[in-house]
Amino acid sequence: MTNAAQVIKTSLPTPPPSVDALRQAVRDGLESLKAQNILEIDVRGKSSVCDFMVIASGTSTRHVKSVADEVVRFAKKLDVMPLGVEGEREAEWVLVDLGDVVVHVMLPRVREFYALERLWSVGDEPPKAGAELEDVGAAE
Repeated sequence: MTNAAQVIKTSLPTPPPSVDALRQAVRDGLESLKAQNILEIDVRGKSSVCDFMVIASGTSTRHVKSVADEVVRFAKKLDVMPLGVEGEREAEWVLVDLGDVVVHVMLPRVREFYALERLWSVGDEPPKAGAELEDVGAAE
């Protein structure tokens, strides 16, 4: 009886794409279906959920859904599967969670109402000239 060693061939998983490559894929997906007012916000240090948030507008619920689907398709080209996609049924606001990059595709009125741009950029601008803090204790 001979004992033959079995060779098991395994392949190592491919490393995930860089965040920059993922951001580019998201931009390409958004631009390919003509999403409007595309804005990318660096939320590193502000959120433990993701590094970048991308916000874009669609012209109708059908457009919003199609744009979000296209973002997923472009991410899959990089072997990135979404961790979640929310809001597809109503398609007024579709969120695509790609891990390091979270994409929000919204109708303009929904985008204006929730104002994510303002929410996530608070404190990013330096104080305006002449805007000094008042010393509360000095008035007493």
